[in-house]
Amino acid sequence: MDSAGSATTHRRLRRGRSLWADSTGIAVPHTPFDVAVASEVIDDVVIIGTGISGALVAHALLAAGRAVTMLDRRAPMTGSTLASTALLQFEIDLPLHRLARKIGRPAATRAYQRSVRAVQDLAALVHRERIRCAFGARESLYLAGDAYGARALAAEVEARERAGVPGAFLSASTLRARYGIARTGAVVSAGSATADPAQLTAGLLRRIVARGGRILSEVNVTGVEGGANGVELTTANGPRVYANQVVFCTGYEVPTRVPTRDHAIHSTWAMASAPNAVLPAWLARTVVWEASDPYLYLRTTADGRLIAGGHDEDSSSAYTLAHRLASKARAISEDIRALLPASQFRVSHVWGGAFGESTTALPLIDRLPGTRHTWVVAGFGGNGITYSMIAAQVIAAALQGARDPDAGLFRLP
Repeated sequence: MDSAGSATTHRRLRRGRSLWADSTGIAVPHTPFDVAVASEVIDDVVIIGTGISGALVAHALLAAGRAVTMLDRRAPMTGSTLASTALLQFEIDLPLHRLARKIGRPAATRAYQRSVRAVQDLAALVHRERIRCAFGARESLYLAGDAYGARALAAEVEARERAGVPGAFLSASTLRARYGIARTGAVVSAGSATADPAQLTAGLLRRIVARGGRILSEVNVTGVEGGANGVELTTANGPRVYANQVVFCTGYEVPTRVPTRDHAIHSTWAMASAPNAVLPAWLARTVVWEASDPYLYLRTTADGRLIAGGHDEDSSSAYTLAHRLASKARAISEDIRALLPASQFRVSHVWGGAFGESTTALPLIDRLPGTRHTWVVAGFGGNGITYSMIAAQVIAAALQGARDPDAGLFRLP
């Protein structure tokens, strides 16, 4: 990682070959900064980052009537978005009953309710914009594991019932009868989804450009200076950028001014199988994850691929090591076969990536410390795309002079 001469940390965000890099229909019109800009850039809102977070925020701001320019040090959508497995869940990595102990029951309830709504809002957006991204509704199966056993999951369902959040407890016998899985219990919930994250992001970015937004690539922002009426960005390329508002949507390349004590970057790995894997029929409508640390998570695609991830490590750079890819793919495959003994599949893609966690498993959506017109979106936790949807709503409201009722849940420490 190297942040010298940059307004954000700078890291390699993934290693290996993501399945989504082979997706069709992911071309996005953009112009290199040095080609498009001779002297300076002036716009209403400048968004730094062209992944799913930046795309959703820009889309929301254009819908609110704002003019938008997007900047990225890379080509669009070539950062962490391609490392996603795109399990679009409302369930937060920290169960509701445990989150309530950290931030209080009312706040935890609102966080879960907002996540439920975010998945629904994302589904409505995809439908309204007719984005072809293999978006589909799924149920979620949360299996008892070494972090939370059957009793803890039963308590989780009770907490969800009080909050009006989906979830039903399955006993060991019911779980085995319905899914053929030998665990002490599980929680099954409606309200999740899956998608192709590259097609989703590319679809949004193309619509942004069609509606007057600009995407400028290959630009490194080196400095941020705020004034009473706006923001001035310096760049390594030379020309300066002026905006009324700036939003950093740079994922795990966090702005250097963001305090680091309550979040950390770890390493995660994922794999995809070749099409037509032999899998249980119920898996086509279900995403699966474990109440373990680290946990296994899996989903399928319409052409019968299995996508799975896990074996996370606390290291912030282990995912960058090429020799770790094969061993992690084997370990994840072994976990899948232990869970689903009748499954048959061949690994076709394996990749590693950066993964961020906060102490509450909630994202950071707030003003950059010490500024009035600069904002940061950092989707720490396993709900990156869900959190990006929330961020788009919170930021759009703030920049229109309103206040999202849940904004306080996601403030910087």
